Amino acid sequence: MPTITPYSGTVTPLARVFRPLAIGIAGVTLMTISAKVQIPFWPVPMTLHTMAVMAFALLLGPRMAVAIFAVYFAAGAAGLPVFAGSPARGLGLTYIAGPTGGYLVGYLLASGVTGWLAVGRGWLGQTFAMLTGLGVVYGFGLIWLSAFVPSEQLMAVGVLPFLAGDLAKIAVVGLAAQGMARLRGLK
Repeated sequence: MPTITPYSGTVTPLARVFRPLAIGIAGVTLMTISAKVQIPFWPVPMTLHTMAVMAFALLLGPRMAVAIFAVYFAAGAAGLPVFAGSPARGLGLTYIAGPTGGYLVGYLLASGVTGWLAVGRGWLGQTFAMLTGLGVVYGFGLIWLSAFVPSEQLMAVGVLPFLAGDLAKIAVVGLAAQGMARLRGLK
């Protein structure tokens, strides 16, 4: 009878490849689901994107968070119906060229900025990182949205309807991250 040896704690080369790949696939799937859960607004729907972007940045770090959103963005650009309101509001580059394009670019950049600023920080630093990331999303979103909405209406259409919800999503992510940190400390 063969002897079974206990797990030694070492990571095999295959696991080093498979684990990030599995996390990435799960992340892109969750990002797609977060886009599909939405409250209709015009011209940009309210989704759970902010929550997903901030959670990935805090929990997985900047590299993995950017990788997840980059693959998600590429899948959408290639025509897969991963974005909010797709396929009804368009697919691929046509969708990205619409009013939400700047927000999508903002999420990609916010993934890295938030993750980078949050690394090794406590709740206050993580909150600052997420608020900075939200500023990046709104900044790029508003710049792009200005091609579709008169400048005097930008804040009313592109920020104010979403701000309270986005701040609530950031609070939920921050509380969840702190809860997870406490659980890890109990090991």
